[in-house]
Amino acid sequence: MPFTLATWNINSVRLREGLVARLMAEEAPDVLCLQECKSPVDMIPMEQFRALGYTHMVARGQKGYNGVAILSKLPITDAGDRDYASLGHARHVAARMENGVVIHNCYVPAGGDIPDREQNVKFGQKLDFLTEMRDAFRADRPQKSILVGDLNIAPREDDVWNHKALLKIVSHTPIEVEHFTAAQEAGSWVDVTRKDIPAGLLYSWWSYRSPDWDSADKGRRLDHVWATPDIAGAAHGSRVLRAVRGWDQPSDHAPVFATFDL
Repeated sequence: MPFTLATWNINSVRLREGLVARLMAEEAPDVLCLQECKSPVDMIPMEQFRALGYTHMVARGQKGYNGVAILSKLPITDAGDRDYASLGHARHVAARMENGVVIHNCYVPAGGDIPDREQNVKFGQKLDFLTEMRDAFRADRPQKSILVGDLNIAPREDDVWNHKALLKIVSHTPIEVEHFTAAQEAGSWVDVTRKDIPAGLLYSWWSYRSPDWDSADKGRRLDHVWATPDIAGAAHGSRVLRAVRGWDQPSDHAPVFATFDL
């Protein structure tokens, strides 16, 4: 049965409950993965979401920070979580669908502003998080799985507005891309978005610091949809809903969609 999945860093699910509900009503993905929910699980505003058909949720949360949630119209069961880099953060949760597909929802640390682990603890945590993801995939090669989320790295030159200008900016530095690629290759993950949209500039995030984000268009593709090779061929229809970045009081991220014929 085909299903459509979306991933979105919502930057507070309680503050932007109305935007989540609007996306659900207008786009109706079967599964919606949210990051940076900034809410304990029991305070995620599920009443409105249930009324829109999202009667299933698997989530991990904490007050004011991080947080990941998988909201679904289709039945899902909790498939656990991993505390990569032992940060004690709610940054990963997994859910299993009735067809056996496991969805991993990840929120990789942003890494601060200085791309040097000696000067910036947060940058080191980001690299360690990616290293532990790599090691986990090597130890237990994922199958029939989808991994989505705000991975906080724009790996390709055409995933950023200016490759040369951003080589020393956190999210596009060579060492981050190296760690990102190692984690991806360890699980043989296929970049579904770029499978469907193989060439051209493509972004999912635009900074709040830009007063006119749309015309300046200094974006980065930080949000990703991956699939294991055994199901990647069933994926199609990838798209970034850029217009959502222009909604009232938006997240600085736009949702990324893909459909799977499974």
